[in-house]
Amino acid sequence: MQNIRTLDDIDFAVLGIPFDTCATYRAGARFGPASIREMSSLAAKPYHPELEVDIFAQCSGVDYGDIGSVPGYVEESFDVMQKEMKEIFARGIIPIAMGGDHSVTLPELRACSEVYGPVALVHFDAHYDTISEYFGKPYSHGTPFYHAAMEGLVDTAHSIQLGIREGLYGAEDAENSAKLGYQSITAAQMHEMSGEDVIRCICARTEGKKVFLTFDIDFLDPAFAPGTGTPVPGGFSTWEALKILRGLKELDIVGYDIVEVAPAFDGSGITSIAAAGIIQEFMSLIAWRKKHGKL
Repeated sequence: MQNIRTLDDIDFAVLGIPFDTCATYRAGARFGPASIREMSSLAAKPYHPELEVDIFAQCSGVDYGDIGSVPGYVEESFDVMQKEMKEIFARGIIPIAMGGDHSVTLPELRACSEVYGPVALVHFDAHYDTISEYFGKPYSHGTPFYHAAMEGLVDTAHSIQLGIREGLYGAEDAENSAKLGYQSITAAQMHEMSGEDVIRCICARTEGKKVFLTFDIDFLDPAFAPGTGTPVPGGFSTWEALKILRGLKELDIVGYDIVEVAPAFDGSGITSIAAAGIIQEFMSLIAWRKKHGKL
């Protein structure tokens, strides 16, 4: 897809949010969208044999280009992102956003909630991202789902976090998400489950709600995605992720993002190839739902 700055007569819009001001360790995710686009010529083909859909035979989508920001100014950047994203949601278009660090999901959810109200969150990540502040400031890539819960952007009673395996400063850090109402399935738990069991847990938790799906590339093990700011060993293969995503075809997903691709830390490009393949899954899920009259 070439960049086409239009929202007319489309079902989905792929867009970049090249912002990593909120990264706390290795910055560089602002270059994620460009790298994913480069690798998409290899990884993102229109026909999905397992779902038996041709993406562009079933629906229409564009690469919408990049969403703006105000470099160095977090709140102002979030305002710009929220305004642009709201226009997409308001037209009934499904965004597929490429971050950027994970903080960008907060303005996405603010925009989404303005149109749909609180949504169920399906969150793939090595980290909870539910701390309340970072060095006394409210926003970092570790805080978005604290603020999303506190602002009522997500229905935490129907939201789920998957693949969590971060090291913690204390036992209380493991309780933040539960206190906010999120269900969390750790990586250790997931490794003892089948893919079908994980899919059933997600579907039961979201329970027919409108869903926003956010995928931090560090859900994957560093062996499969070394190009990220805060890699954590003990994660998942690309195949395991694709299998789970494929099983979510029945969910009413109104928005997707994939974040934390930092290509400078991966000379091979496999992280961006994985991200492009995941975006192909997102597009294919949209096409499947349209083919079956669910969109």
